[in-house]
Amino acid sequence: MSVEEVLNELKVRVQEALPEGITISNMEFEGPELVLYTKEPRKFADNGDILRVLAKDLRKRVVVRPDPSVLVSEEDAIKKIREIVPLEAGITNQYFDTSVGEVIIEAEKLGLVIGRHGAMLREITKHIGWTPKVVRAPPIESSIIKNIRQYLRSERDARKVFLRQIGKKIHRDTTSKDSWIRVTTLGGCREVGRSSFILSTPETRVLIDCGINVGSENGGTPYLYVPEACPIDQIDAVVITHAHLDHAGLVPLLFKYGYDGPVYLTAPTRDLMSLLHLDYIEVSTREGKKTPYESSMIREGLKHTIALNYGDVTDIAPDVRLTLHNAGHILGSSIVHFHIGEGLYNIAFTGDFKYEPTRLFDPAVNDFPRLETLIMEATYGGAQDNQPSRRDAERELHSIIKRTIARKGKVIIPAFAVGRSQEVMIVLEEAIRTGLIDEVPVYLDGMIWEATAIHTTYPEYLNNDLQELIFHRGLNPFLSDCFIQVEPAKRQEIIDGGPSVILATSGMLNGGPVMEYLRALGPDKLNTLVFVGYQAEGTLGRRVQKGWDEVPFSIEGRTETIQIKLEVATVDGFSGHSDRRQLIEYIRRMVPRPERILTNHGDANNCIELASAIHKRYGIETRAPMNLETMRFN
Repeated sequence: MSVEEVLNELKVRVQEALPEGITISNMEFEGPELVLYTKEPRKFADNGDILRVLAKDLRKRVVVRPDPSVLVSEEDAIKKIREIVPLEAGITNQYFDTSVGEVIIEAEKLGLVIGRHGAMLREITKHIGWTPKVVRAPPIESSIIKNIRQYLRSERDARKVFLRQIGKKIHRDTTSKDSWIRVTTLGGCREVGRSSFILSTPETRVLIDCGINVGSENGGTPYLYVPEACPIDQIDAVVITHAHLDHAGLVPLLFKYGYDGPVYLTAPTRDLMSLLHLDYIEVSTREGKKTPYESSMIREGLKHTIALNYGDVTDIAPDVRLTLHNAGHILGSSIVHFHIGEGLYNIAFTGDFKYEPTRLFDPAVNDFPRLETLIMEATYGGAQDNQPSRRDAERELHSIIKRTIARKGKVIIPAFAVGRSQEVMIVLEEAIRTGLIDEVPVYLDGMIWEATAIHTTYPEYLNNDLQELIFHRGLNPFLSDCFIQVEPAKRQEIIDGGPSVILATSGMLNGGPVMEYLRALGPDKLNTLVFVGYQAEGTLGRRVQKGWDEVPFSIEGRTETIQIKLEVATVDGFSGHSDRRQLIEYIRRMVPRPERILTNHGDANNCIELASAIHKRYGIETRAPMNLETMRFN
């Protein structure tokens, strides 16, 4: 059956299911969505259950858009929105997309624009015809989010054409009578870095993650040239678990070499990924390294993104449905679950995950309708890889800061911009607010401020405790007065100033603004350097952590040796990865328990040890595959 025939059949079913007096003027597939155009948007708005019933009956994501003939003028629409929505909602702007009949309302308090069970949105539609879509105005101004939203608006016509093309591919008829599922490992197996997999069926090829090993001179990219991945333009979809470069760093490269399909991820992952891509090429250029792609390819990739919410079941191919679930690792990180065929097989990729409540996120999801195979990380899968509790880690950090401030010193915390920085910020804000540590300035240098701004834009992705603080008590810890953004010209003032805490990138002392602070403050024993993240072998951070008391610095083309006399401390327990106990517990509590588990994203010993331990404890078939293996699962 052709796509046109499928649409005609669906049109008949939709019209039969609609109440009398509601008609459809047109129907299109746009990406994974079935879009209904109607001259009676107000009647749809009056009955909020129509769409829910249609989606359940058709097993499609259904969207209603107004026929252009029923839209009021933009000027009148703005007036009416302002009349309907209470002033305290904090509407900052409205943007009209005539190609889809949407008005995008940017507001500080989304709930007041949406209303109870969407009542306010329906009221807006009834009066203006336009379909309202609400986005959060960033509490901290974010240049990345501003630019992304502006760029996607400027590309709306091209995106509409793209989505219609993708819609036809997704809903095409299946041609093969065979049924099998294969996974090929392209990177990240028995190693950390360049994570990438190909999921194949007779109909479909899906690429899961496309990372880079930033610290590797050779072998830093996935094996994208092997037959399972080539030609790249024949891949049907790309799915990204989270924004870190070892999972998403090479997504723009796909578009450089001919990929023209969708990239599925969460909205926070899209924004953080763009931030990290831009920083990656900027740092590479500054260090004189060749970059694998240009900023134009970042924009091209952005144009092809399709953002999904957790829990949305989405068709991404004729025989594959995708659902994203919270992974608890960083903002927007996902465990990606694939339902293949009509009940044929289910497989999930964890990406990086944390199975423990943290200051930022709820624990990773491990409850699925069905699951036959799980591919999971083993970063801390070794027998001795157990971390202290988060509470103990916080107490230790408090203690280090208190004794450093008492001796009038400064605390330098090298931090990764996304994830660990925000975890530490929440801990410091609470400690200062409750008097556990003295009220000192906390300086944020490097990408940390921009990454934090993105966190403030998506509070619905944070844990229940933070949502309670932000939505119901009006207290957003990220907006605390104790946090101060640092401009490069102001660093010397901080260095010369009084006691403070300095969070600065990069997390492994391999560049970034933290180096300026270490150079100036390292020779003074009053100060303290605190590592809260993993320090890889071969990095300067690892050397200092091991006790080196002299380190070389490259300054304006010449090398200087800096004395390291400040206190050096390591606080484990802030990792965004599950430790050995949590990995085992994740499987113990999993519903349903999978028939097969593959381990990856860890060194060879950790992958093998975790696979062996799971098999011995639960009798599940396990493997620790190497790169370039292909496994058939059905």
